[in-house]
Amino acid sequence: MIRSSSSALFALMTLSAVVLACTDIPTGNDQVLSFSVNPLPSPSVVVGDSLRDSLGVVRPITVTAFDFQGDTASPPKTRFLAMGRGIKVDSLTGVVTGDSVQTGAKILVTVGSIQAPVTLGVALRPDTMIATDARDSLSYSLVDTTLNISPALGVKILHGKTADSAVVGWRVSFRMISPPGTVAQLINDGNVPGTTADTTDASGVASRRIKINVLQLTNGTAADSVVVMASASYRGVAVRGSPVRLVLKYKPKI
Repeated sequence: MIRSSSSALFALMTLSAVVLACTDIPTGNDQVLSFSVNPLPSPSVVVGDSLRDSLGVVRPITVTAFDFQGDTASPPKTRFLAMGRGIKVDSLTGVVTGDSVQTGAKILVTVGSIQAPVTLGVALRPDTMIATDARDSLSYSLVDTTLNISPALGVKILHGKTADSAVVGWRVSFRMISPPGTVAQLINDGNVPGTTADTTDASGVASRRIKINVLQLTNGTAADSVVVMASASYRGVAVRGSPVRLVLKYKPKI
């Protein structure tokens, strides 16, 4: 699974390229010294479909170019080239289509004489979401903070009428329903707070952990529960079974 996202895939996809050739450095206005690939609308494209955003709208790969002062510049013609199997891309528009399942299909983006690669997944169509670890419990401690992080709560995305094939590299969003405030936080496997999205791993599972902030409890011996909703969509429509309700019950350690 690709963690800390919303995700780590999106961070990896925001790549920069810089002129490294032994030539004069461009110093004129609107002369491109470097560019970055803008965050992709999704970590994966579905086989037989185009890359889409969360609303289901087809979105191309886009770039932002910079001059030597770090200001945005008008880029020259941008070109796109698929490198290897699994993916196709229009060389002029940057519209991507999925060809066959791949965990790391690559596209080479060229702006003038500068190049940078983009990596994204090619996934099976997400048809169904089910809970894998929908309920758990935690005994928190006022003195040992290592005990205040829950096991992973998660869901699985599946493909097909019989839902027997895992969908890899699909984004799942997690939203805290209760309690209000900062009593509980969603965290990733690296314990980074505020990570409200994950991408499914090789088994189709996406998950988040929950950290209980005991200093925020109004009663140091409080027992209660955290409710999180996990959701996923395709073409702007919720995947069947989405959202899934995840519950963590917490109580003081005896």
